[in-house]
Order: sequence, then C-alpha cells, then structure tokens
Amino acid sequence: MAFGIAAPPSADSVSRLARLLEPAEWAAAGIPLLRDPRDVVTGLYTRHAPTPSTAVIAVLGPDERLAASASLVRQPAAVDGWELRNALLTRLRQVIPHDLRRRTPIRTAVLLYCREGRGHWTEEDGAWMWGLRDACTLHGLRCGAYITLTRDGWRILGEGRAGRQPRSPAHAAAPLSSGGGAPEAHRYTAAR
Repeated sequence: MAFGIAAPPSADSVSRLARLLEPAEWAAAGIPLLRDPRDVVTGLYTRHAPTPSTAVIAVLGPDERLAASASLVRQPAAVDGWELRNALLTRLRQVIPHDLRRRTPIRTAVLLYCREGRGHWTEEDGAWMWGLRDACTLHGLRCGAYITLTRDGWRILGEGRAGRQPRSPAHAAAPLSSGGGAPEAHRYTAAR
C-alpha cells in the first residue's frame, strides 16, 4: 500500500473537462426542435451509412431540408471538445459557405453520432455537444439537435425523442482513417 499526496488534476485535464456540455446545460440552451426527426435521421443514415465512431454534420435550411452534409471518423485520441469542434468546422467549410454576415442565422446544423454502447449521455457526447455548439457559432449557424445512433436505435439527447430504426450496424467499428474524414462519396452539397 502506498501513501502520498494525490497530485492535483493537470491543467490539460481540467480544460478538457470544461469543453463538454452536461445534458442539463444542453437542454437549457434552447436548441430548436426538429419537426420530423425520424425523417432527418433516416435521410442522413441513408446518405452516409455511418458506422461506429462516425459523425455526420448536416446543415438544414429554414424549411428543414438538407442543404449540405459531411461525415468524419473520430480519431482514437482522448475526447476533447476543442478537437471535435475543429474537425466539424473543417467539414462545414468544405461543404457550405459560412453565414457570419447575417444578423441572425437562418440555417441550422445538426449532428448525428454513431457509436457503441447505449443511447444515454456520455462524456464523449458532451464533448461533441460542446464542439457542435462552438462550430455553429464560428460558422454563423444555429445549433441544432445532437443525435446518437446506437444498436438500440437513435436518440436526440436533451429532448428524449427516440426511435428504433435506423440503428447502428451490428458489425465492428469502422477502420479509422489517418485523415480523420470520410471519403468524397460521403460528402453532400445541395444544388444551389
């Protein structure tokens, strides 16, 4: 048995914990509800065919029609909202111009994250939520729903709405790419 003084948490671990949102914070943020979440989830699932560790960022117009979307595979490094935000911003910049000149945002970004486990909130979800909220602010978009896709089905965290189909594929996690993104075939931009 060893005795000693416990080291205080490192500055890095403290800052990483500050870059995640708890479910109560997310619910209190006034995230707009999707009119037809099943349609949005099914459309993104059909278009991107996500496997575990895949995130799909989608931009919806005022009528909730898909304007653009892109998918990326999370790297195996520690979960940090800052890094996730940067990855989301990179994808947004590739598929749709920013709306920073608008007085109020007219488009909404939603995030569908396919992962292992149950549909309940995890710290990884909190980091994705923080990253989505910050990426939306920096790209001039309204922050929309955060949706998990697991073997149990889909769930919109902070709202309690869920469905059994579609669900995460039963096969193992997708191989992680060194570039951290999905192939070109998994990017979509609506015709203007």
